[in-house]
Amino acid sequence: MGTDKQPVGILDTLNMETVRTILTHKYPYPHEHSRHAIIAVVVGCLFFISSDNMHTLIQKLDKNFKWWSIYACLLGFFYFFSSPFVGKTMKPSYSNFSRWYIAWILVAALYHLPSFQSMGVDLRMNLSLFLTIFISSVFVLLVFHLVFLGLWYIGLVSRVAGRRPAFMTIFQNCAVLSVACCVFYSHCGNHALNERPFGRKDSGFFSLWNKGERNALLAKFLKMYEFKDEVCKSWFAPVGSARDYPLLSKWVIYGEFSCSGPCESSDEISPIYSLWATFIGLYIANYVVERSTGWALTHPLSVKETEKLKNKQMKPNFLDMVPWYSGTSADLFKTVFDLLVSVTVFVGRFDMRMMQAAMSGGHEGAKQEDFLYDHFSEKNDFWFDFMADTGDGGNSSYSVARLLAQPSLRVLDDGCLTKLPRGDLLLIGGDLAYPNPSSYTYEKRFFRPFEYALQPPSWYKEEHIAVNKPELPFGVSQLKLYDGPQCFIIPGNHDWFDGLQTFMRYICHKSWLGGWLIPQKKSYFALKLPKGWWVFGLDLALHSDIDTDQFKFFTELINQKVKENDSVIIMTHEPNWLLDWYWDDVTGKNVSHLTRDYLKGRCKLRMAGDLHHYMRHSFVPSESRVSVQHLIVNGCGGAFLHPTHVFSGFKELYGTKYENKAAYPSVEDSSRIALGNILKFRKKNWQFDFIGGFIYFILTFSMFPLCNLDHILQDDTISGHVKSFFSTVWDVFMYMVAQSYVSSIGSILLLVAAISFVPSKVSRKKKVVIGVLHVSAHLAAALVLMLLMELGVETCIRHNLLATSGYHSLYEWYRSVESEHFPDPTGLRARLEQWTFGLYPACIKYLMSAFDVPEVMAVTRSNICKNGMGSLSRGGAIIYYASVFLYFWVFSTPVVSLVFGSYLYTCINWLHLHFDEAFSSLRIANYKSFTRFHIKDNGSLEVFTLAVDKVPKEWKVDSEWDNELKQMQQLNHHRKYPSKWRANAFNQDPVNTVRIVDRFVIQTYKEDLEVENGSVSH
Repeated sequence: MGTDKQPVGILDTLNMETVRTILTHKYPYPHEHSRHAIIAVVVGCLFFISSDNMHTLIQKLDKNFKWWSIYACLLGFFYFFSSPFVGKTMKPSYSNFSRWYIAWILVAALYHLPSFQSMGVDLRMNLSLFLTIFISSVFVLLVFHLVFLGLWYIGLVSRVAGRRPAFMTIFQNCAVLSVACCVFYSHCGNHALNERPFGRKDSGFFSLWNKGERNALLAKFLKMYEFKDEVCKSWFAPVGSARDYPLLSKWVIYGEFSCSGPCESSDEISPIYSLWATFIGLYIANYVVERSTGWALTHPLSVKETEKLKNKQMKPNFLDMVPWYSGTSADLFKTVFDLLVSVTVFVGRFDMRMMQAAMSGGHEGAKQEDFLYDHFSEKNDFWFDFMADTGDGGNSSYSVARLLAQPSLRVLDDGCLTKLPRGDLLLIGGDLAYPNPSSYTYEKRFFRPFEYALQPPSWYKEEHIAVNKPELPFGVSQLKLYDGPQCFIIPGNHDWFDGLQTFMRYICHKSWLGGWLIPQKKSYFALKLPKGWWVFGLDLALHSDIDTDQFKFFTELINQKVKENDSVIIMTHEPNWLLDWYWDDVTGKNVSHLTRDYLKGRCKLRMAGDLHHYMRHSFVPSESRVSVQHLIVNGCGGAFLHPTHVFSGFKELYGTKYENKAAYPSVEDSSRIALGNILKFRKKNWQFDFIGGFIYFILTFSMFPLCNLDHILQDDTISGHVKSFFSTVWDVFMYMVAQSYVSSIGSILLLVAAISFVPSKVSRKKKVVIGVLHVSAHLAAALVLMLLMELGVETCIRHNLLATSGYHSLYEWYRSVESEHFPDPTGLRARLEQWTFGLYPACIKYLMSAFDVPEVMAVTRSNICKNGMGSLSRGGAIIYYASVFLYFWVFSTPVVSLVFGSYLYTCINWLHLHFDEAFSSLRIANYKSFTRFHIKDNGSLEVFTLAVDKVPKEWKVDSEWDNELKQMQQLNHHRKYPSKWRANAFNQDPVNTVRIVDRFVIQTYKEDLEVENGSVSH
């Protein structure tokens, strides 16, 4: 039977967007990032290396099991160290540093291991050639850039040429250029290797194939060789004659490598020089052309202005989630400092809330309007929203802000499509920016997402300070006549870290949060809503309670203006009903007194944030008086996710029984998500490397080096090796306890920190037990890694692969090759040494020594084992431990993250400890929600909690927003499409994926305390 299906070619299956991303310039000057050069070098390296060595590699896979095991362990550790950075560019550019760092020490280690010579790869030749070319390239390019900047300074080249290239960019280009020269020359210029016959004795895996298959495979390799030879002859053959370059006439690099015995000078210029000169010339030509002609003519803006405009047009500049386990974040250190200052200075000594009350005349007379707002009380069909804990990751914060800004949301409710209008009022429950309150975090993490979601008026200026609030738009005489959305905000604990200074400046003295008007003047307030509803916004500061002046204001308001049948919603930052139950504590006594003894059952709802999940607890009907009917926690406004399963045991408040009606994410999902601490801790917290690697090195510092390892290496059976290995680990531990100083002190300090890290929820004995087990796991892992590393070094020393000829073995080999294959009858090298005052050979010598870290480590280790640690100078000891640290850091960082992540998983799922630490480590941007309220005509309160399970990571300009007709002086809340950015994929946009996770109705009449529960989906 025929088919209409057409064959699909490879071009049809390509993702052209990906192709364009790879092949087009992402930055104004692409050569500075070597995108095309790196692609060309990688492709060329793969082609040449595979064509020469694949068949040999296959033949030798089943030989030398011991060495292949070392290869596997070494490459495995290096892979796990670099895995978080694969395909990513992180700022600060630790991932770029990691790539170069890994390349350096990995090649330095592989260079000493066997089997590379037998596969046709002479690493010594390539390394010496690479380092020599690298130094020469750096010198030439630095001189070129200095000359070019001089030409720019005197006005001979374009003004955009004045942008200085980064030194790391120059080093990166030189490294790529040097690798290209080494690989291409070693496979094209080395005729001895190219002409090696294919006749080899087959064994191992190769012998598993039949003769016909093997002949066919070798025939393919032969064709690849022929093609490669043609490429070499056409592209990389020697260019020119030495007669044209008198300076080089007697100094030819690898000109006659295939000759036997001492080589005579050649009249041909070496391919390595012509190839290097070609690459240098292309770099310089590309740089000059782009800086002085084409780019300057087609891009009249400066580089900085061009990049700023491109970022503004193409995608939002959102910040990532806060890295709470970063060892390098200045923001986190500032947060700790601010917290210490706030606790020691502001708590109990200076309270901004007291100053607010004093400046307002004690809440009396005309100044009461600073705290009480009743302009909503006469509205009909009133909608308002609640969210909390925003200002973390830009993607998550904007997703919630985009939903809040829409004129209406269409969601399924009991199978029917329901339209939920935008709230006339937005209530935000604190923690506006993480990790600390500052101008930067408020502007970038809080204001920016809301301004993208709903732009402020065209006349609004960021630097404007509101001194006479409310500052109404032109043509609006009273606040109650303004028809746009308004916003009221209470501060959270993070907002109090600087004594509320940033909150007062950005909230109480600014008029707009994006397109939401901010009428409020103080950090706490009371709102009178329609149908007898009230909202009390309380400021708990860092006390977890309201102060005396605040208590006085609300009690007077209750006595004077809150009627007997009115209903009150109390909004606080912290949900003390859950936290007090969890910590077995009692906080918020003034809030409890206000709720129970003054409101007397009129508090229908308490809502809070602080915990970054959604949970609703509703009262169980009983004969006793109910102080609060419903308890809601919704801190899913943008911050990292918190677990729900830890708080599932809460049952009672103020003597009233409660039951959990809704949880988002569900208890089952919350427990499952915690597993990510084992699998993803290091991927999410790569900056923890700086802490973890250093800790493990301190734990093992006193035990380096281990000299007596004969009993492990000489065992005949695997079980004997394993038994000897772990008995040695125990002996090393006993040595650390009995004789070491640095490691013992480090272990004691780590134990104290681990015990202190355990939450005070458990008893002291349990804290000690948990801390000891935690430190024991780390100490055991560190000792095992140290012993594995020492065994690897000892094995290489025993097989004469390390510590054979001193610290400068690579340089000495290079000089022997240089004298044999770099003829210099005219004494050019001597003159270069004289002209550079000895820097020419010295730079190469010490650069090779610095590169060859394993040799330095092994030579020093052998000296220590032979003559004792006392024979080592202070400088020698520093060099030895530095070389050890370079490798031990790579081995230890993945393991310390695995152990610590496993500890967090065990505590959160089995012991219900570390709910904050175990989920802040995951930095989960998903599971975001807010709550929308509707005051119905009969006075009842309809409550919808709307959620987005998955937050988009890629955004683009919303074409509907861009094409919508804009009118002068039009407020943006009147627009049909108010948000600038939408998700790249239609089915991932929050507007299309939002759903109801909880719905219920609160009745206002005392005789009807029943709740109309809607469907709850998880």
